Amino acid sequence: MSGPSRSAQTSRTASPPVLLSCVRAVCALGLAALAGCSLVPAYQRPGAPLAQSFDGAAGGSLAATVPVRSGWWREYHDPALDALIDRSLRNNFTLASAIASVEQARGNAERAGAPQYPSLSVGASFDRSHQGRGSTTKTQSLFAEASYEVDFWGFNAANASAADLLARASGFDRDTVALTLTASVADTYFEVQSLRRRLAIARSISDDAARILQLLIAQQRAGVATELQVQQQRNALATFQAAVPALQQQLDTNIHALAVLVGTAPEHFAVSDATLADIPIPRPRPNLPASLLETRPDIRSKEAQLQSANQSVGAARAAFLPDLVLTADGGLSSKSLSHFLSSPFASLATSLAAPILDGGALRGQLHASQAAEAKGVADYRQAVITALQDVEDSLTAAQQQQVAEAADQDAADAARKAAALAQTQYKLGTVDFLTVLDAQRTLYQSEDTLVQARLARLQASVSLFRAFGGGFGVTDSSIAPSSMASSS
Repeated sequence: MSGPSRSAQTSRTASPPVLLSCVRAVCALGLAALAGCSLVPAYQRPGAPLAQSFDGAAGGSLAATVPVRSGWWREYHDPALDALIDRSLRNNFTLASAIASVEQARGNAERAGAPQYPSLSVGASFDRSHQGRGSTTKTQSLFAEASYEVDFWGFNAANASAADLLARASGFDRDTVALTLTASVADTYFEVQSLRRRLAIARSISDDAARILQLLIAQQRAGVATELQVQQQRNALATFQAAVPALQQQLDTNIHALAVLVGTAPEHFAVSDATLADIPIPRPRPNLPASLLETRPDIRSKEAQLQSANQSVGAARAAFLPDLVLTADGGLSSKSLSHFLSSPFASLATSLAAPILDGGALRGQLHASQAAEAKGVADYRQAVITALQDVEDSLTAAQQQQVAEAADQDAADAARKAAALAQTQYKLGTVDFLTVLDAQRTLYQSEDTLVQARLARLQASVSLFRAFGGGFGVTDSSIAPSSMASSS
């Protein structure tokens, strides 16, 4: 460690309180300059094409709707789903990474804000030198140095604010990840229950087809049924049987995906059974389009990034202007160990530096900062109109899927009755076997389609909760990455 500066060594006659006085002078002058100029452009939220209301919400009744708020998934009244989402918020590694990114951004913001405050460092030295004829010289000293850069033009404040806003944007990004995660868990959970029902239907139809085949084989032996009828039923049975492993594969894949979403290995992961038709379908209350600017974390993140870029423009402007740095140092020094700390020294200095020739570096930085701000404006507006599209798409899906499910329900009821009548009439000899075969296929397709329509309605409601922001602030700083590192 180096010893005291030259200016400090010329002030050894000062008393020890001089150092404290110098430090106080640095702080006082720095604080007095805090009211200096700021070159940050005045921020205004960019205009966006916002209508008075959503087209998909026009004319709808609000009587049966529920507000969009944190914990929206509890509106489905399914304890198994609640447990899976709570587990995912604790254990999902993608969310843990997003939370760690927030902490990293906050640390960077703390570092960026440090130049706004005075710095103080202390040190000590011990020198021992040998001269001719056995002469030895010893010098020991204890010294401190304080410095402060007067932020008259707001350079340091703008950089600190830019970093703070990036940390804030990172927090909104974390909420976006959490919102996407909870919606994905709900969608996948409903998909699992849907595939289980479809698999049960496929196996039931396959079992019925196998029984009819055995009946036809017996009738063929008795001379009542033909070989053509038997082979047609064999074809139908094989078709129904082929649907079973395909659905089982989809079911297994979705269970594995759900396991990963909740932060655990897919091996031995189980999902409780639920009757899809018994799960209520909540209707999220449609907010006004302007509310998305406050409730969508992705929009809030883009705005925070834009505000950060705006601060960076101010910092780039301030970089053209002179820097004023105040420094004070002092300490105690002695050549004799017996008189150690008996010779005080101190100094106070001021330096002023201004850029003259830099090859265009400062101008380039300003242009880059201005371009980043223009990009931020475009990204913000794109996020707004994408969110508006997201809401309109989700509203349309929720409305049309409700109509489609009602029609599919009527079709399934009619197909069920037609299949029963066909089998009865076939036993009485009033219709041929092809009629029975067609009725079976129609029934299978109708019931399978009805289950998929129910799933589409559930997922459309999930999409609406997510599109409206899902209750802003799903996660908070109390969820630490360390608590998410292990799966339950």
